[in-house]
Amino acid sequence: MADIQRADRRSPLRGSQLAWLILSVAGIGISIYLTIVHYSGAGLVCSTTGLINCERVLSSPYSLVPFTSIPITIPGMLWFLVSGTLGFIGWRGLAQLRPLSIAEVAWSGLGLLSIFYLVYAEIVKVQAICVWCTVVHLLILSMLLISVVQLQRSSSVDDIDDEEADEEAEEATISSRHEMPKTL
Repeated sequence: MADIQRADRRSPLRGSQLAWLILSVAGIGISIYLTIVHYSGAGLVCSTTGLINCERVLSSPYSLVPFTSIPITIPGMLWFLVSGTLGFIGWRGLAQLRPLSIAEVAWSGLGLLSIFYLVYAEIVKVQAICVWCTVVHLLILSMLLISVVQLQRSSSVDDIDDEEADEEAEEATISSRHEMPKTL
């Protein structure tokens, strides 16, 4: 019975893992699209005039991995691929929740650091904003928020599990004291 209750408490956490996985797939999709546009030279589905100018942002030197000709979308795609793997592992229940939650917070924190650099480059250096990039930034920020909330919840689930284990051990001790000794 305690296992069923434990599974019920973890189901919202599995839901957050599914959300993490879906956001990762969306990020991979956008990264693939922007990578194809980069290499094919095809037109972007985005404004090309004024402050919102995806073309200007994505053709700037800041759209490349520093000191390379690799578009920043490639490491972004890899970041989302790792995120998706973490989300899938959590959604399928293939790892302990607390260590996985810690890994997701650390991983999304790394993503947030990248966002700070990229938003700075967009606003200060290029003086234009890319809608596609902004959507990716919001995906990463959402994943960070989900992972932080999930980490907090996993702590409370672990605390409840520890309390239940203590109660079960106490009940076993009490019942063993009340058993009648067997005589031959």
